[in-house]
Amino acid sequence: MAEQTGLEGIVIDWSDDKQAFHVPWGKAMMWIFLLSDTFIFSCFLIGYMNVRITTTVPWPNPSEVFALSFGGEPIPLILIAIMTFVLITSSGTMALAVNYGYRRDKKKTVLLMLATAALGAMFVGMQAFEWTKLIVDEGVRPWGNPMGAAQFGSTFFMITGFHGMHVSAGVIYLIVTATRVGTGYYDRHRGGNYEMVEITGLYWHFVDLVWVFIFAFFYLW
Repeated sequence: MAEQTGLEGIVIDWSDDKQAFHVPWGKAMMWIFLLSDTFIFSCFLIGYMNVRITTTVPWPNPSEVFALSFGGEPIPLILIAIMTFVLITSSGTMALAVNYGYRRDKKKTVLLMLATAALGAMFVGMQAFEWTKLIVDEGVRPWGNPMGAAQFGSTFFMITGFHGMHVSAGVIYLIVTATRVGTGYYDRHRGGNYEMVEITGLYWHFVDLVWVFIFAFFYLW
């Protein structure tokens, strides 16, 4: 059948739901969500950099603020390094989960997704310890701190808190998706299509990538 041109061709194309790029709606919507989240995190980090550059009060040294002592000399950024290692490792387990998902290996997919969720929960737990130490031991508050610029507390709690909320949501997301894979939900309702595992992976890799920028700009600068 020859393609129609003009107004009639436009009507036929729209009624046939033509697609230029064959991307599933779930994946497309996740990319749109991640794009909007990118703008939010970018605004937070740009605002943080602007505050840090323009403040006239000395900014606390992250190497000293986030140092931990295990009975000897304080080790700079040791907890942050462990948190980063845990989150990057979780990206590896998530990538393997996606791989086994497309192979229809249900058992390995579930185990790897639950391992990713466990690493994410470990990260959130260490972040809660970090917050507790700063609030209780160091006296840091969103409106001030005894170590220097008052904006340190507000930017720290805003950026790391917003990211921690994403990680926490991601852990729940992983557990729900892993449960559905394990119970055969996608086999019954989606014809064995484990595409949702990849969509969950997109979210998780985004969360990990954002942490790399937070680590570089907030802790290393």
